[in-house]
Amino acid sequence: MSALEWRKSSYSGDHGGNCVEVASVPELSAVRDTQNREAGCIVAPSAQWAAVLAAVKTGAL
Repeated sequence: MSALEWRKSSYSGDHGGNCVEVASVPELSAVRDTQNREAGCIVAPSAQWAAVLAAVKTGAL
């Protein structure tokens, strides 16, 4: 997954902590912790990842 184009989440602050990076490829989304990139990433179908984000935004998660 290192060849992916990673971008920092717009919800991550500039304070050096609690940041995640996201990379998208057709039909998949990958998420990783910026403080521990070597630990790997979570990969999910983009539709499921969008559902998780929507639930977080509405307070359901």
